[in-house]
Amino acid sequence: MSISAPSAANYGSAYSNTASPAGSTSRGQPGTAALSEEEEKQVEKLKARDSEVRAHEQAHMAAAGGVSVSGPSYSYQQGPDGKRYAVGGNVSIDVSPGRTPEETLRKAQAIQRAALAPAEPSGQDQAVAAQARQMALQAMAEQAAARQAGNNIEKTYQPQDSTAPALQGRGIDTQA
Repeated sequence: MSISAPSAANYGSAYSNTASPAGSTSRGQPGTAALSEEEEKQVEKLKARDSEVRAHEQAHMAAAGGVSVSGPSYSYQQGPDGKRYAVGGNVSIDVSPGRTPEETLRKAQAIQRAALAPAEPSGQDQAVAAQARQMALQAMAEQAAARQAGNNIEKTYQPQDSTAPALQGRGIDTQA
């Protein structure tokens, strides 16, 4: 996972290879020459990759809700036809904890949903989801500690063994 700021994580696409395919040549202007059969295949692969990358990043965005810091950003590769195709991308997500354990837990769950939203989460996506799970566990531990601290107060209070003396004089007849 790459963190661009203390409070943001980038969900990278599984398609972050920006190197040109072996043997490809870029044309300066589209349509200056007919594409060879090999170049046509490269263009079709780039089109498919572009569609997958965009769908992958849009899945992150759709699931991110309020934890998204920015829209998707893409890295491009120019195809033999002179057009640019998205071959990698990321979405910046706020991964800072909330102000309360409850808020942190909700945020961690949203981060995890966003990270695992694509049909095929990348290794980086899975790492962000693991970080979100850890964040959620920490928030739950804080909630449990707060409950335990509240229970300690209750444990120091020992109610009377019999309710009868406590009820006397309160309008309830304790005489049989």
